Amino acid sequence: MDQTDKYLADLSEELKKLDRKKINHLKSIIQLLIGSKKTLFICGNGGSAATASHMTCDLGKTILGKNPRFNQNRLRIICFNDNISLITAWGNDEGYDYIFSEQLKTLGTKGDCLIVITGSGNSKNIIEVVKEAKKIGVTTFGLLGFAGGKVKKLLDEHILVKCDDYGIIEDVHSILNHLITDYFKKI
Repeated sequence: MDQTDKYLADLSEELKKLDRKKINHLKSIIQLLIGSKKTLFICGNGGSAATASHMTCDLGKTILGKNPRFNQNRLRIICFNDNISLITAWGNDEGYDYIFSEQLKTLGTKGDCLIVITGSGNSKNIIEVVKEAKKIGVTTFGLLGFAGGKVKKLLDEHILVKCDDYGIIEDVHSILNHLITDYFKKI
């Protein structure tokens, strides 16, 4: 089997293993937020930061369908990765570990939801934002890879791509975004 066939076979295998109940649970969490005054926050590092930003765009606009300007069934959504000035200010002055948690302290309220996207689950800034969410009363959900890392036990719920290939983990997280977006576009 050549490298291309192996990669695609491995990706297909990971998709087959996804826990459908957990995917449906994530959809139900998001469904409760749509049209409410509660906010969905998303964050990640590296490739997961790009996925977080992409997911924020899709859930903030794409789910509104073909006539988005007239759809009032909206989701309040913020990606903590998208304000580079704020990220670098917190990172420079207080440390990179707090770039997400300090934003959540300012914006989060009880009943909001936080999605963290992480391959390793061991980034200190991801762990700190989840700890802060617990203090505030924000529901936490993780899209994780490998074995879930340290953050796995701190989360309310997670979907784990138990794989040791960052590319496949990130691909599956991206597919989960599109799967969830597609669901909300059609309801």
